[in-house]
Amino acid sequence: MSEPAPQSARRPGLALQAPRTQSAITSPTRISLRQINAFYGPKQALFDVNLEIPDNAVTAFIGASGCGKSTLLRCLNRMNDTIPGARVEGQILMDGVDVNGAEIDPVSVRSRIGMVFQKPSPFPMSIYDNVAYGPRTHKLTKSKADLDELVERSLRRAALWEEAKDRLDKSGLGLSGGQQQRLCIARALAVSPAVILMDEPCSALDPVATAHIEQLIEDLRKHTCIVIVTHSMAQAARISQITAFFNMGQLIETAPTDQLFTAPKVEQTQDYITGRFG
Repeated sequence: MSEPAPQSARRPGLALQAPRTQSAITSPTRISLRQINAFYGPKQALFDVNLEIPDNAVTAFIGASGCGKSTLLRCLNRMNDTIPGARVEGQILMDGVDVNGAEIDPVSVRSRIGMVFQKPSPFPMSIYDNVAYGPRTHKLTKSKADLDELVERSLRRAALWEEAKDRLDKSGLGLSGGQQQRLCIARALAVSPAVILMDEPCSALDPVATAHIEQLIEDLRKHTCIVIVTHSMAQAARISQITAFFNMGQLIETAPTDQLFTAPKVEQTQDYITGRFG
């Protein structure tokens, strides 16, 4: 295992330092990670991760395959609870409340922290019913008219309404890959999450569809906290305000994105972004 990152590169406050060319991130912290350790059975996947994730910004997790970034993403909304033998130590505070608290319902956590997966995963039902699924489950609307309005608003926010408005009763599986991913984003938005997690949301898409998703992310982050895992450093540079670099389960460095890519403080980060490893 590599040497632990210097403490100066791992302290939570580094994520909120003023970048050199971007506007400073002034949004309040939405999620605080304190001493997060994650395990799959006897194997430890994350080691003492401390990180502050700001609201109204995109935070990108980068690093080589198996470095722990997707594990950490799944920790944020307790998706790891569904994996036998998985456990998480430490605190994940959203608005000051530990999402891992014994009294916290994981279902309520996932309604507040939505997730979009690597492969578009619409339900085998109509476009309308895909978006309406969450509001119906959580009883968020009082009438059919309210639900219709919510479905339209969610599809508009996901930049899919104009393409889908005349086929709401058709299967979501009939959409293109990029449209399916935007449908999944609309489905996540329909329950008004405070945070949206995205695990490689563009890896299965062509460049045109990727551009649509990236523009959508830019629009959404103005009102939502977004955390994205990506293998593409170019994508992280294009769409994120904060980037966190992971290696072998450790958070090596976090900084405003342009600062991390142009003037990293840790040699491991420099080696990764210049292609010397990973």
